[in-house]
Amino acid sequence: METKQLLTFKTAAENLNFTQTARMLNFAQSSVTAQIKALESELGAPLFERLGKRLVLTEAGRQFKLYADKIITLTEEAKQVVRGDEEQTGTLVIGAQESQCTYRLPALLKEFKARFPNVKLVFRPSNSDAHAREQLLEGVLDIAFIMDSCKPRDALHIETLIREELKIVASPDHPLADAKNLSPKDLEHETFLLTEAGCSYRTILERTFASVSVYPLNKFEFASIEAIKQCVMSGLGIAFLPGMVVAADLREGKLAELAWEAPEDALFTQIAWHKDKWMTPPLLAFIELTRKVFHAGETAPEHNPDAKPEEEPLTS
Repeated sequence: METKQLLTFKTAAENLNFTQTARMLNFAQSSVTAQIKALESELGAPLFERLGKRLVLTEAGRQFKLYADKIITLTEEAKQVVRGDEEQTGTLVIGAQESQCTYRLPALLKEFKARFPNVKLVFRPSNSDAHAREQLLEGVLDIAFIMDSCKPRDALHIETLIREELKIVASPDHPLADAKNLSPKDLEHETFLLTEAGCSYRTILERTFASVSVYPLNKFEFASIEAIKQCVMSGLGIAFLPGMVVAADLREGKLAELAWEAPEDALFTQIAWHKDKWMTPPLLAFIELTRKVFHAGETAPEHNPDAKPEEEPLTS
C-alpha cells in the first residue's frame, strides 16, 4: 500500500469521478483505475461501485477513507517534522452554516490566512447540525461550526463559543411591528419564512409553538437566510433568525423585531471536531484563533480549556 495510492483513493472518494481525479492528479485515467484496483486487491474488498451512471463508495470504502485520511495526514506531518519546515501546509476542511460564513467567520479567516498563507481552506455547507456531526464522524470534515443546544458529545469534542440571541422579525410596516407582549397564539395565522428542516433554530421555534398547541399553517421554506431576509423586508411574512443575522438590518430600520416572549431553549454557537482527530499545528492554531475571535465580545464566556458547557436536558 503506497502513499500515492492512498492520495488517489482519497481524491476519488471525494470527487466520485475517476476522470476528474485523473485530471486533478495529472494521471492517466487508466493509472487511477489501476491504483484503485491494486488497493481493492490488497484489502480484499471493493471500495467503489457503480449505480447506473453514478460512482459511489461502498461501506468498505467509507470505512477505509477514515484510515486513509489519517495515514495521509500523519505522513505529511512526519515529513514536515523531519524537514523542519517553518511554513505549514495542508488543507483544513471546515463545515459551517451560511449565517456563520457570512457574519462570523470573515475576520477569523482573514487572520488565519495571514498566519498560514500556504494552508488551503475548504468550506462544506452544513445546513443542519445533524449533518455536520455525521460528516465529522465520517472524517469528511476536520472541524465544524454548529448552532445547537448543549448535548452529549459521543465521539466528538464540542466546545461552546457563544450564546446566540434569537429574534422574530418582520417588515417595519407589519401590523404587529408595534404590538406588545405577543404570544405564539398571536402569531398562529402569520406566514412564517423558515430555514430548512433540521435547522436548530427552526426546531426551537416549532418546539415552542407545539408546547402550547399552536401550529402555524402558512409556511415557506428557504435554503438561504439572505433570501428569507429579503422576503421579510418585502412583507411576504415573518422569520425566526439569530440576532447576528439581523442586527444591522434592525439598526438600519429595514426590519422590525416583534415583541414576544422568547423560548426558554438556549442556542449556542459551538466548534466541534472528532476526539480522535490528528491535531496538526494549523488545526490547533485555527481552534485557538476561533476562541480568540468569538471570546472577544463581552457576551462570550471566559475560555477555560478544561471546562465543559452546561448540559441541558434533551427533549424529544
